[in-house]
Amino acid sequence: MSRILAIDYGTKRVGIAVTDPLQMIATPLASVHASEAVNFVIEYTKKEETECVVIGKPVQMDNTASESEKQIKVFIQTLRRQKPDLKIERYDERFTSVMAQQTLHTMGESKRMRKNKSVIDRTSAVIILQSYLLYRNNKIKHT
Repeated sequence: MSRILAIDYGTKRVGIAVTDPLQMIATPLASVHASEAVNFVIEYTKKEETECVVIGKPVQMDNTASESEKQIKVFIQTLRRQKPDLKIERYDERFTSVMAQQTLHTMGESKRMRKNKSVIDRTSAVIILQSYLLYRNNKIKHT
């Protein structure tokens, strides 16, 4: 099987997580500057067989798109132009940053580590990916 990448896209940094080849475990992969994200994904997919890229969809409580959605759409368009055969899916990312901080706290990480934006971005990407995997597996199970 191939891997699945997940992206927590931010205006400055992008957190990236990846599954193992069996698509069972999500782990943090990297945190890159937003301007480097497309190249990172392209290079990664050249080295590793990748089934799809799951990109977090930042939705507000009233289900309207957040302000960063415009930048995410540009990112997706650029990625599709450079790698048209790459499957891209979107997944709701509400509360992932809060959940990432709570997860780091529960794991006993230092306050300094819990405030580190790169760590939070990577952890948020892992949460997006784990949630996506659960959703996908439940969807398959009930069809």
